[in-house]
Amino acid sequence: MYVVAVYDVATKRTGKMLKLCRQYLHWVQNSVFEGELTQVQLKALIQESKVIMDESYDSFIIFQSRQSSWMEKQIIGREKGSNNQFL
Repeated sequence: MYVVAVYDVATKRTGKMLKLCRQYLHWVQNSVFEGELTQVQLKALIQESKVIMDESYDSFIIFQSRQSSWMEKQIIGREKGSNNQFL
């Protein structure tokens, strides 16, 4: 499934959430990530995020779609993240 994930956490947890999300998804912009995940990977991401977060203060929002082609993405201005990987 195609996933867009957005987090808003306290400053002291930002680095840990960034590192976690980069393990599973592609960085798009600041606290925004996207990519294809299996159901198992998504469950793991959610479980690992709960260890990092303070659920009474922080938030982690996940949008899901069957495929990336079902979502239209429009970028205005400079694209910060890139799905390109150089070898």
